[in-house]
Amino acid sequence: MTAPKTLVHRAFPPTAVAAGLISVLVAVSSTAAIVFSAARAAGASQAEVTSWMLAVCVAMGVTSIGLSLRYRAPIVTAWSTPGAALLAASLHGVPMAQAIGAFVVSAALITLTGVTGWFERVMNRIPVALASGLLGGVLVHFGIDLFGELETSFAVVFPMLLAYLVARRWLPRYAVLVALAAGVAATAVTGTLQLDRVDLAFGAPVLTMPEFDWQVIISIGLPLYIVTMASQNLPGVAVLRGDGYTDVPLSPVVGTTGVANLLLAPFGCFGLNLAAITAAICTGPQALEDRSRRYLAAVWAGVFYLVIGVFAGTVGSLLGALPEALIIGISGLGLLATITGSLTSALADERWREPAVVTFLATASGVTLLGIGSAFWGLLAGVLTALITRSRRS
Repeated sequence: MTAPKTLVHRAFPPTAVAAGLISVLVAVSSTAAIVFSAARAAGASQAEVTSWMLAVCVAMGVTSIGLSLRYRAPIVTAWSTPGAALLAASLHGVPMAQAIGAFVVSAALITLTGVTGWFERVMNRIPVALASGLLGGVLVHFGIDLFGELETSFAVVFPMLLAYLVARRWLPRYAVLVALAAGVAATAVTGTLQLDRVDLAFGAPVLTMPEFDWQVIISIGLPLYIVTMASQNLPGVAVLRGDGYTDVPLSPVVGTTGVANLLLAPFGCFGLNLAAITAAICTGPQALEDRSRRYLAAVWAGVFYLVIGVFAGTVGSLLGALPEALIIGISGLGLLATITGSLTSALADERWREPAVVTFLATASGVTLLGIGSAFWGLLAGVLTALITRSRRS
């Protein structure tokens, strides 16, 4: 292979590019509608809705690229999905300026959390088995949904599954990419891929000066901070550690997401954090066999986020063009290796096996208490199980 071809192949490894594209596709198609709902709840105009999407995509793109290159690890960031759900339910009747003020306060608290380093100190005390059980619980329903979708969309999902299994036999490095190609072909044949409904429209920023109302800060800003840290950053760290990236310094990473969130909050960036589900697509062996170069998958995810930001006005029409079966199928197949690895790691140490299973089951249950998602409660259940049972054995 000639030098230019070698350079191109190293910068554009097909599996890494595909992993980055799939992670962004899963993120946008599965949760962008919640972001739109949150913006609408605050009375946002169409221009402001587009600005929200532009702001979060730019934040995710810049931080994913910058952090991944800085630490040579696949660090993917994401908008806070539970945060968006919280906003969609809480912003009705709240003026846009006060909503932006709550975003600023939440971002400032995340920045402070990163600067002080307390989050990293807490995470360093969590056993690998519990972190792996948490990760498995977060991801397992994607694998279940993959097979559940066979009942309603057999003509799309089965060709993807078959292509994946065949590729795992002869082209294991490209199995997910082959499955994606099979899925696109199947949707085209069945007529469920409706690209004619996509309208190209550029995104433009809309600046809203923040106003700080103490009631809005307490009712929205503080809960937004809590769910972002507990329901997003916590499993995001579990993903990185589950795939062996234990040397990534958490404090500066979390602090960087807070600063980016703070700078772009006036344009609608409501929450930025470490990705979990979409990150898992980029951190596992399906992205690249060479673990030291998997950061390229996260870099490409960042590039695709920036592209989506440029065409932020197109996102809504694109959501309607992609069939749900395609997204469910490719996300499930893309996460199979990570689910396998997390369960293996969770059950490897007999001393932590029962707490890890409790963490897995509680997280997989999807329970939400006090507005905090199951990742936090699953970890808490696992810790309590370990404390009680290990005390009994001693």
